[in-house]
Amino acid sequence: SGTRHERRRAKEYMKWLFGQLEGPVYVDGWEERDDCTVVHVPSDCIGYITGNRRATLGRMEEEWGTLMFFMNKDGEKGGRQGWSEQLIIFGSAKSRRGAELKCMNEIEKKAPGTFTRGLREKITDTRGFDTDRIQIKEDELSYVIGKEAATQKKLATAAGAILQFIGRFAFIAGSYKERKRCKEYIGWLLQQMRSAVTIPDVSSREDCTEMHIPMNCKGWVTGNRGSELRRMEQETGVYMFMALDGRGEERLIIFSHDPGSKASPVGRMAAERLVNELVQEKLRDDGGRGDSRCPSRGGDSRQRSPPPRRRSESRHGRAPSPPPPRGGG
Repeated sequence: SGTRHERRRAKEYMKWLFGQLEGPVYVDGWEERDDCTVVHVPSDCIGYITGNRRATLGRMEEEWGTLMFFMNKDGEKGGRQGWSEQLIIFGSAKSRRGAELKCMNEIEKKAPGTFTRGLREKITDTRGFDTDRIQIKEDELSYVIGKEAATQKKLATAAGAILQFIGRFAFIAGSYKERKRCKEYIGWLLQQMRSAVTIPDVSSREDCTEMHIPMNCKGWVTGNRGSELRRMEQETGVYMFMALDGRGEERLIIFSHDPGSKASPVGRMAAERLVNELVQEKLRDDGGRGDSRCPSRGGDSRQRSPPPRRRSESRHGRAPSPPPPRGGG
C-alpha cells in the first residue's frame, strides 16, 4: 500500500530482489533515479562487504532500512573500469547516506586510502540534508569512537545526526542543526580529555537541560570514572557531563535533540528522572539532608521526579548500608 509512486517502486524492488535468484541484476538508468546511491566496491573487498551468506549486507539493510545489492550486466565481470563492482543502495536520502558511509567505513578498514587519499575537511552551510567532514587527530580517534563504537553512537543519537568515521575523518550527515550539534558535541568530548569544559550559558539552546547537583551527591551521580553517567546516557540516548558555567560553578548538562516526555524512556526528560532518583537515593542514605530534588532548566523537560527505585534496582543489587565516599568520574 502507499501512493502510486511508492507502490511502483516497491514492485521494482521486489522484481530486482527475486531477479537475483536467476542471475546478475542491473538497474538501467540508475543515474537518473532519486531513490538510489551507488558505491564502487574494490574487488578484494566484495566478500568482506557481503559477508557469509550475505550477513553483513543484511545487517546494514536492517540498521538503515535500505535495500542493497551488487549489480552487474550480463556477461560483465567487475564494475567500473574493471577494478570494482557497483553496490546499489535504495531508500530515503538519510538511510542511503547512513548505509553508504558504513560501507565506506568497512572498505577503508580493508583497503586504507580508498576514500581518504587526498581528502580534506569540508564544512557546508546548507540548511537541508548534507554531509560535513572533519579530521580527527590520531591520538584522539579511539577516544571519540569509544569501545565498540559506543561513544560514536551516543553522540550521533543525541545530535540526531549520522556520524561515521572513515579513516581519520568524521563524516557528519544531517540537517544544518544536526550537523552543528554533532560537531559541538565532538568538540566538548575532546576538551574533556585535557581539562574541565566551560560552557558559560546554555539558555538560548534548544537541546539541553541544566541540573544543579548538591555537592555531596556529585560523586554518587557521576559514578566511578563516570560509570553512572555512561549508564544513564545509554539508557536514555543523551550526552551528559559536568561543565562549568561563566562563574566557574559546576553543573550537569544533559544534551539531546529529543526533549523526551513523561511517558518516554528516552530523551532529556528520562535522563533527568534518572539523575533525580540517584540524588534522592544519596540524600536518603545521608539522612535526608538537603533538598531531595535538583533544580533544572531547559526546554519542556523541567519536572519532578517519581518515587525513587529501591537500591537493588538502581545500583545493581548493592546492600542498603550507606555507601563509602565516592569520587567524581
